[in-house]
Amino acid sequence: MQEVFAVIGACFGDEGKGLVTDSLCIGSGRTAVVRHNGGAQAGHTVEDGGRRFVFHQLGSGSFHGADTVWADSFMPDLFKLSGELEEFTSLSGREPRVLAFPDTCPTLIDDVLINMALENSRGSSRHGSCGMGINEADNRISAGYGITLGQMKGCTLGSLERRMREIRSAYVPGRLKKLGLEPDRLGEYGEMLCDPEIIGRAALNMMRGLEKVSIIEGKEPLSGYSRIVFEGAQGLLLDSMNKEFAPHVTASRTGLDMPLRSCEKIGAKLGTAVYVIRSYVTRHGAGPLPGECGKSLLGDIGDDLTNQPNPWQGTIRYAPHQAAESLLKAVKKDLDREHRPAAWLAVTHLNETGNMVRSVAGDMSFEELCADSRFAGVFERVVPFYSGRSERLV
Repeated sequence: MQEVFAVIGACFGDEGKGLVTDSLCIGSGRTAVVRHNGGAQAGHTVEDGGRRFVFHQLGSGSFHGADTVWADSFMPDLFKLSGELEEFTSLSGREPRVLAFPDTCPTLIDDVLINMALENSRGSSRHGSCGMGINEADNRISAGYGITLGQMKGCTLGSLERRMREIRSAYVPGRLKKLGLEPDRLGEYGEMLCDPEIIGRAALNMMRGLEKVSIIEGKEPLSGYSRIVFEGAQGLLLDSMNKEFAPHVTASRTGLDMPLRSCEKIGAKLGTAVYVIRSYVTRHGAGPLPGECGKSLLGDIGDDLTNQPNPWQGTIRYAPHQAAESLLKAVKKDLDREHRPAAWLAVTHLNETGNMVRSVAGDMSFEELCADSRFAGVFERVVPFYSGRSERLV
């Protein structure tokens, strides 16, 4: 019988979704990890036998032989795929298999350039974008200027270049005008948006990345896998429909919407949703963080090697959780469906807080959290993680 899981961040991202995904792939037989939202901006860290890797587009179960599948709601960056594959292969000794649905649309170089230019123009009022073009790709595709991986498989390098130039000519000027951006005032970004050689180099690298991807079709394309794990990116508080934290949200749905949509498409049934939190809260990027404080007030919090300070997101920030009702609010809303899957809660980084879950309403031990009726009423299982190492969950 096929087992289907969805791994979902319950906060602002960086909760430990890679760690949990990896744990679900240990001893699981033939497994597919489906990336279904966002794109290469995700950074999911897994440590395995002294090896450490940050997964961006590959599934975080790759150390255990899981195949990576890109759903049609994922927006891959083919330009960067080859580098990620080479780095992982060098570390692990094997190259993961990457498959994609034919209607999957990649980001283009102009999406990235517009994204960077726009976020840079906001100055101190930045939205917290990673500068990797996800929202711009979503807008372009919605406007009818998408190009799918299935279409690209039938392209020559020359025809791909021509299509990218057509999109630049027909779409980019209007998009810049709508955003209030003038190319001659965008510095290097404006220059690259006018440079035809940029598209040529991008197209070449995209075609090289595409060579590593197999297009999957058929009525039940993933029926041969004993386990499917939908690996989400970002967290519920960054969902595109979360008005509480807009505009500092992502461009995609971060909860069960896309996994359930994909399950319907492939003829699978989602059995369990695994929501992930740290024993405290982090946020890497602009936007409000209730209860923000210095990390030393939360415990022996180590340096976050994945979420390093950068020009786009600044420095990672820290806070305790809000009251239990607030913490559970987004999860309950995500689970409020006619056909509700079983729900688990995974709590990571407990070793940094001495087994305590930090909260403005009063800290509680992991055992106290498990016994709390407010959590027990939502989650059938609560799983602790005390280090960066994965542990088999099923």
